[in-house]
Amino acid sequence: MMDKCLVQQQVMERLAADLLQVEQAVRAAHEAATHEENIAENKYDTLGLEAAYLASGQALRAEAIRQSLAHWRLFYPQPYNASKGIQLGALVCLLDSDGKQQQLFLGPDGGNMKLVIGAESIQVISSKAPLGHALLGKGEGDEVSIEVAQNRQQFEVLWVR
Repeated sequence: MMDKCLVQQQVMERLAADLLQVEQAVRAAHEAATHEENIAENKYDTLGLEAAYLASGQALRAEAIRQSLAHWRLFYPQPYNASKGIQLGALVCLLDSDGKQQQLFLGPDGGNMKLVIGAESIQVISSKAPLGHALLGKGEGDEVSIEVAQNRQQFEVLWVR
């Protein structure tokens, strides 16, 4: 049985690694933007300006990851309560119309990723994702359907933890 705390730990480790990578990119872009070789020699020389825009975009991305990490650190997955149905923190197994099973973990925003823990593959999604939103309040045996690019996808909830 998959441990929800282990899923949470893996998400936080991945977010921390992503943050480190983006922070390094921010520093590199900032250095490029302020380097004396990139000072514009004429109005058509935009290398420094482009590097400044890149640094700004990377800084926004870093802040978004920091916020996601903060949400995940404060998040405590609760045990499944059948009377409430699927909520944030649920580990769900779905069966699609082709008979394929997939495991999903419904978590806070910013943790959308695929994890492999042991031999199991788990897709982490937020409740704002179309499938995550459709799952809220559902229970074992319920049907869930979403439309993706004018294509209706149907799932059955096999189990919830």
